Amino acid sequence: MKVVVSRMIVSSLGVLISSAAAIAFMTSLGATAPSLEEERNRAPLSGKGQAVSGCLAADCHQGIEDIMDPDSGMMRSILERGRAAGDPAGCVVCHGGDPEAKEKDVAHRGSPEAIREASGARDFYPDPGSPWINEYSCGTCHEDHVNTQWQSLMMTEAGKIQGTTWAFGSLEGYEAKWGNYDVENPGDPELRLGTDTYKAYMEELRRKEPGAFPEKMETLPAALEDLSELSSHPEKAVFTYIRNQCQRCHLGVRGRPVRGGYRGMGCSACHIPYGNEGNYEGSDASVERDKPRHLLVHTIQSTRDKTVRVNGKSYSGIPVETCTTCHDRGKRIGVTYQGLMESAYESPYIEGGEGQLALHTKHYIAMQEDIHYRKGMLCIDCHTSIDVHGDGFLTGSNLAQVQIECADCHGTADAYPWELPIGFQDEFGPPSGEGDPRGVARELEPRLTLGKVYPPEDGYLLTARGNPFPEVVRRGEKVVVHTAGGADIELKPLKLLAREAEMETAAKVAMVEVDRHIDSMECYSCHAGWAPQCYGCHVKIDYSEGKECFDWVAAGHRHGLAEHSVEAGESGYDTIIPGRIDEQRSYMRFEDPPLGINGEGRVSPLAPGCQPSVTIIGPGGETVLLNHIFRTLPGSEGSGPEGQLGIDMSPTNPHTSGQARSCESCHLSAKALGYGIEGGRFTRGLDSPVYIDLMTAEGEVIPESARPQIEPIAGLEADWSRFVTEDGRQLQTVGHHFSLSRPLDNDERARIDRAGVCLSCHSEIPRESLAVSLLHHVAEAADLLPKSAAEHESLVRKILLLSAWTQAGGGIVFGAALAVGLVWFYRRMRKRRQAAKAC
Repeated sequence: MKVVVSRMIVSSLGVLISSAAAIAFMTSLGATAPSLEEERNRAPLSGKGQAVSGCLAADCHQGIEDIMDPDSGMMRSILERGRAAGDPAGCVVCHGGDPEAKEKDVAHRGSPEAIREASGARDFYPDPGSPWINEYSCGTCHEDHVNTQWQSLMMTEAGKIQGTTWAFGSLEGYEAKWGNYDVENPGDPELRLGTDTYKAYMEELRRKEPGAFPEKMETLPAALEDLSELSSHPEKAVFTYIRNQCQRCHLGVRGRPVRGGYRGMGCSACHIPYGNEGNYEGSDASVERDKPRHLLVHTIQSTRDKTVRVNGKSYSGIPVETCTTCHDRGKRIGVTYQGLMESAYESPYIEGGEGQLALHTKHYIAMQEDIHYRKGMLCIDCHTSIDVHGDGFLTGSNLAQVQIECADCHGTADAYPWELPIGFQDEFGPPSGEGDPRGVARELEPRLTLGKVYPPEDGYLLTARGNPFPEVVRRGEKVVVHTAGGADIELKPLKLLAREAEMETAAKVAMVEVDRHIDSMECYSCHAGWAPQCYGCHVKIDYSEGKECFDWVAAGHRHGLAEHSVEAGESGYDTIIPGRIDEQRSYMRFEDPPLGINGEGRVSPLAPGCQPSVTIIGPGGETVLLNHIFRTLPGSEGSGPEGQLGIDMSPTNPHTSGQARSCESCHLSAKALGYGIEGGRFTRGLDSPVYIDLMTAEGEVIPESARPQIEPIAGLEADWSRFVTEDGRQLQTVGHHFSLSRPLDNDERARIDRAGVCLSCHSEIPRESLAVSLLHHVAEAADLLPKSAAEHESLVRKILLLSAWTQAGGGIVFGAALAVGLVWFYRRMRKRRQAAKAC
């Protein structure tokens, strides 16, 4: 199947005509526009009589919710187009079908010719947002978004594919060449969405990192069917793993029907609300309420001016949990933003004594939420349309597609956001603050005006890549974020906080006094208080008889066939492939994530990316691989001809911003430097078996029947958390999407490392020096020894100031004495010369 840009740009003549009619109708609206009820009851243009759609008949969908606010321009457009198609209620505009049919199976079938001509609908669409048919529904008004969906990262999921194939022997190398479908970029770079500044910036990034900005992608290779290949090419088992475990979230399928996983396809995945239980809670009596996998309510969710009403409540925007439906694995940024950390345990118990309910198939413990979440900000309040929908051109990772940076709203201690240059914190090269101020935007592109449009005040702020934020404006020296949820959050940029002396001491030290932090680090390197760290992913792919799994990529391609394009899910699909996947962890942590360099060249938190130890069971039950770690390309990632261990520490934004981590958590931490938890002092090498049985005092195992308690993992000579040695030898890969990602180098680690600074004082205190001993005993007798951290900090500060002033004062006194001495010497010598002349 070939999905190219022409397929998305060219629509039927009926679609174009209906779009033009809709636009003409919307522009004609005025104060005298008829009410929704009047619109619904107007006779259809076909003259067939009075208007109650067959869809809304008493024994069908009577009482169903309006898809959009009744008085919105979008709803009026739908009604106008519905009247033109003979359906004043407008149902066929999105769903197609036959509104005059009396039987369900007839109504939910193909559309009559009149409807095809007026609305472009071909068939009945249970889910109009499906990417396989949305050019006839959503795309008639939102053409840009439908045109870009196939190149978007949510459709290709190329980053996950490249990351997983990297761990199975670097099958793609550093290039993201595989996606879920065959797709390529438009031939004209001007078709990229965004401002001219943005387009030029993205061309430069493409030149710097061609592997992360490919020209085309091919469909991921098929899963193994001929299992005789396992012995010679065990790495090909990765295609079974990816197709079953990794690709169920892409927009071409509806995904797993599990608690927390219910959603629609394509546009509906985000813009139609689904509760975690998957139950319908609206007013349509025909929808079963005791069976899951239904939308929560029949209303579109999007921006602030689009209200969803259900159960006596109303809200606007797209809830965070909608995003978390997919963003709960991998980097887990959805659940971490909400303050959830995956747990191996089911505690605490629930009513009846059962374990905690599984959500996204996992269990959680409650952690600190992100500060933006606590302020009521939704994901879409930071992440732009291009972040989410793409710009029409391919990217190979989320860092390649996401265009925002922290400084875009917060600025720095020295510069307001509008004073920063384009590309600040997004350099993909040596960090630099050089360049002309980016300023603000006064106008928005038409595609950004389809939702709520806010007054620009002193201008719309710009992203690091040069596009305006439609909801973030400058107000004098402050910034206002108009959230989709209805709040107007006014914030003071860092420069204003510094000028008004409102920074805490630690913040002032980190961002003002030590400007190297801002110059070379991501803001969230400090401000991410924690990060989920899932060390060691033990993957078993079992091809023994009767073991099978579902192929999500094949299911998407099934939807791509004409006879399956209108189906709203994968129920009954026979896209079954050999092999069953099981996964286990070694252990999990959340505190003090280690540091490394990300693809932008900045210091960033790291978390385990893909760290698989792979076990493969063959069709006869034989062990093909046991706890095997594949190697990367020869010479890659600080390795020699054997390649690096294919386990990865991935640069990440944990989305847990709030109380910044302490200075000590980096500067006194072996883990932060990459040496592992406590420098690996508490763990053994994992490349030898561990026996626990009757042993001699010398450690010899006595029973001949003894079996290893812990099997070895060949090549893993250190703990999973240790990825660089103290002398700079790299032990794992660190990122694999961009050329700049790597561990901290020797110089960077030396600059950070302040371990042992306590010893610089306490090797002398209390009695190694006469003067120190005297002062210590006097302080002890006077009960002046510091008892708290604050008192200790105060004492150290006094000692520092006293030392500094003593040295500075001593220098001044010495300099003055030297100057006086020179003057005295000069005058004395002059008097001697004068006396000599007189003689």
